Amino acid sequence: MIPLSNFLVLGAILFSLSVAGIFLNRKNVIVLLMCIELMLLAVNLNFIAFSHYSGDIAGQVFVFFILTVAAAESAIGLAILVVLFHNRETINVQDLDQMKG
Repeated sequence: MIPLSNFLVLGAILFSLSVAGIFLNRKNVIVLLMCIELMLLAVNLNFIAFSHYSGDIAGQVFVFFILTVAAAESAIGLAILVVLFHNRETINVQDLDQMKG
């Protein structure tokens, strides 16, 4: 049986990689969305590990809600990116900071 600390260390490594990816790459919106998804998956790993080791299924049910919100966020974010690329022909964050409303 794998100890809980191994899952928590793996979740912390994934979370820190995603935070580093957000801070190091501020140019490409697709990479930023991927880092946010990796961050949510790291949190989900911790929820599942705690749920398994405590014997309570509430954490696993909560993960399904997080995955649903993450899928909707990805679909909406990619749709916005397609429209922005169609209008401005770039997905660089520096070029998208001047939105006209």
